[in-house]
Amino acid sequence: MVAWLTAGVSLQQPVRVDVVVVGAGQAGLSTAFHLVRRGLVPLDGPGGAGARTFVVLDADEGPGGAWQHRWRTLTMGGTNRVHELPGTPLGDVDLDEPAADAVPRYFARYERDHALHVRRPVRVLAVRDADGGGGGDIDHSTDDARGRSGDLLVETDSGSYLAGAVVSATGTWTRPFWPRYPGVGTFAGRQLHTHDFRGAAELAGRRVVVVGGGISAIQHLMDLAPVATTLWVTRREPTWREGTFDRRAGHDAVALVEERTRAGLPPQSVVSVTGLPLTDEVRAARESGVLRRFPMFTAVDGDDVVWSPPSVLDVPGVPALVRVPAGARTQDGAVRWRADVILWATGFRSALDHLAPLRLREPGGGLLMDRTTAVRDPRVQLVGYGPSASTIGANRAGRDAARGALAALDRRLSLVE
Repeated sequence: MVAWLTAGVSLQQPVRVDVVVVGAGQAGLSTAFHLVRRGLVPLDGPGGAGARTFVVLDADEGPGGAWQHRWRTLTMGGTNRVHELPGTPLGDVDLDEPAADAVPRYFARYERDHALHVRRPVRVLAVRDADGGGGGDIDHSTDDARGRSGDLLVETDSGSYLAGAVVSATGTWTRPFWPRYPGVGTFAGRQLHTHDFRGAAELAGRRVVVVGGGISAIQHLMDLAPVATTLWVTRREPTWREGTFDRRAGHDAVALVEERTRAGLPPQSVVSVTGLPLTDEVRAARESGVLRRFPMFTAVDGDDVVWSPPSVLDVPGVPALVRVPAGARTQDGAVRWRADVILWATGFRSALDHLAPLRLREPGGGLLMDRTTAVRDPRVQLVGYGPSASTIGANRAGRDAARGALAALDRRLSLVE
């Protein structure tokens, strides 16, 4: 076997393994659990002669997935819900403990209890056909398996792997979404994203514009309210959800998100279809004015966010006297609000750059999926994508991905025979 020469990749011989799982968050660990249940053994485990093997590669220094990077004021009681991984109960939960401590501890225990032998820190750079074939050129109307049955080459910053199937469980945390508005580059203050938010203390005494209509924006606003002057802006009027968000409601929400991935469209977040939870704490914040929402500004100018014309602030049913944010001024035919900080709580996009060589995207910008299987290349499974980006759908996705990966291995074996 020849050594592979790719920029940034070690020249050592590729390691052969049946399945590579990329990422050790909720979806990746769930996939590993189900691979073990179907008879695969970890590459670094005791294993058995002739057994199929898998390896989990994770870019972080330690267990916990994206949870280990969350802001310290996000407690277990403040999360939308942390769903248990299959086979190991979460146990007693201290609702006041930071999720950045509790969830990584649970994930670490899970990795130990199930002897998953995660390799870290390993950053996956690219996944491509080992023989140079093109996954994106497959004619799905025929039985031609070219580009779908050979090895996949998984290139990392510490070596490479040859695998019959790859499960991409990279989630979204490493791809924060920064919207573009006129003048954003001229803003004189500080801009940061939820990805970089570490708590309200660093923004104390500042005038902060919080942008976004999701749960993170709500949490940021309630965190900041005691120490900063805040302004909440969103593109659309938020939808509030009454009642308990039970298992059935979660599954229904996942199904709605899944409809888009089946059509090859970019996925929406689960929260976009569930609405925002109207807890007692949130109700109190709304009544106090902390969660009073204003329409999205149209531009940024120096240290001002700007609505021009002022009519963009018109909200049906809201008296004209309260349509303008407190502390705003009217100047040159526009409404301006001086800001020290813009905090973009505008969500994340799927981290799929490593799959680019396989050319899996559809014209609509998304990946056409059959559950967790990439239709353009059934050797590739995606978890933590679309409906499984939330912990609600991660466990089912892990089971489906394990099944799909084994189907790809079996299909390859049948072609060889």
